[in-house]
Amino acid sequence: MTTISKDTFRFLKDLKKNNDRAWFLDNKSRYETARADFEAFLDELLTGIAKFDAGIAHHRAKDCIFRIYRDVRFSKDKSPYKTHLGAYISPAMKKSDIHSRAGYYIHIEPGASILAGGAYMPQGEWLKAIRQEIDYNADTFKKIVNNHEFKAIFGELEGDKLKRAPKGYTPDHPEIELLRYKSFLAVHKCDDKTVISKDFMQQCISVFKTLFPLNEFLNRSTD
Repeated sequence: MTTISKDTFRFLKDLKKNNDRAWFLDNKSRYETARADFEAFLDELLTGIAKFDAGIAHHRAKDCIFRIYRDVRFSKDKSPYKTHLGAYISPAMKKSDIHSRAGYYIHIEPGASILAGGAYMPQGEWLKAIRQEIDYNADTFKKIVNNHEFKAIFGELEGDKLKRAPKGYTPDHPEIELLRYKSFLAVHKCDDKTVISKDFMQQCISVFKTLFPLNEFLNRSTD
């Protein structure tokens, strides 16, 4: 199975210490090697995920990887580069629509790697549809997020919440705590030793397979 190279980790560590354009240009070949390493890993991962989630089978790795360049226009932090490699895999057909569907996120960063997924800040009609789906099928949703294996891997559901009941629901609704979520996220942290191990690919596939029922529920809300 494909692995994440130790050299990729070294590049990311060095980039964090030298986050400026001059250093990056001098080390552009190292970045290109690290990106190619991540892309090869992701291509095999996509094949593994497609075995239980056929909805993502149309993607290629390069369609899912985020740019390393930061948008600093509205940020106090003017560091030009991200210090991680990340990709988001969802059933959306176009890259511009990836956050319109629940999917799988992989984030490789020394000391802060995660495998995650769900619905990040779903907007407008999708958020409304998710809440309606939870309202109609709360038992199914709770069975997913309270499943023993799900809780062992992800712990509690994560995401910002409204301070009050969302429009259309009363404060005493029996599922108000779930309905107040603005994002519906499952997050699994990975230590550095695990990420560069020969078993990391299989772990990613296993983690995302456990995540699949949550994504399926969230996406069903708009099907």
